[in-house]
Amino acid sequence: MTASLHIDLLRTFHTVVRIGKFSAAAALLHKSPAAISTHIQRLEAVAGGQLLQRDNQSVRLTALGKRLLHSTTELLRAHDRALADLHGTDYVGRVALGVPDEYATQVIEEILPTFSHAWPNVVLELKLGPSNQLKAWTQRGELQVAVIVQPQGETYPDAQLLMATTPVWVGAAHRRVAQEDPVPLAVYAEPCVYRKAMAASLDASGRRSRIVLESHSSQAVKACVEAGLAISLIDRGKISRRMQILDEMPAIPDHHILLIRSAAARDDEIVALLAQTIQQMFRL
Repeated sequence: MTASLHIDLLRTFHTVVRIGKFSAAAALLHKSPAAISTHIQRLEAVAGGQLLQRDNQSVRLTALGKRLLHSTTELLRAHDRALADLHGTDYVGRVALGVPDEYATQVIEEILPTFSHAWPNVVLELKLGPSNQLKAWTQRGELQVAVIVQPQGETYPDAQLLMATTPVWVGAAHRRVAQEDPVPLAVYAEPCVYRKAMAASLDASGRRSRIVLESHSSQAVKACVEAGLAISLIDRGKISRRMQILDEMPAIPDHHILLIRSAAARDDEIVALLAQTIQQMFRL
């Protein structure tokens, strides 16, 4: 019998990789952790080897897992586009979506084109901003849906968990400026959840700091870190080859990446379709 790659098993695999934890993936997919493990085992049987290395903190892809992830990403997208086509393209409307700058590239290049292909008569408006500002705009109804980051444990009505993320201190791979006193920082302009976490962490450890760069741009913060001018806080999944994790810096609590809606949009079918697309495709 010819082996087959089942979409449900691939969906589970991609979700575990995207979120980084079996328990969080189980909650997102409305399955038990045991069911998630079974899906991965069944997929490994088809693939012919181990796909994931798992510890108490996170999961890591094996070489075979990386190959499977790369080769099946477009397969899942094609499946979702085909399913969306079957549901029809007769939705007409306008949706205002808010996204933090650091996640904008993936949303613009991958998620929005998929949604627009499936529902071409829906006009999308994208607005970038820090999470606290996006939350305020959504609460006022200026945005219908938004992606935000907030500390684990904080709640928002009817929020959908996209993934948990572990922010880490990073510096340039070729320089160690974290020992400087005061420590140089590259930070996002206020209001910023990670900037607040950085300040609280440094205050608790008694470290002095100075701001080298303050910017709304994630690319500017990244460039400043990679150039060895400052350190900063980013999602673990966004570390580049020109960065290194600064283990000597105080640990930062996990945060959640959430999808939230305005009160008026909670029963909106078009917003629900966009939310579903984001939840299926969002990654770091």
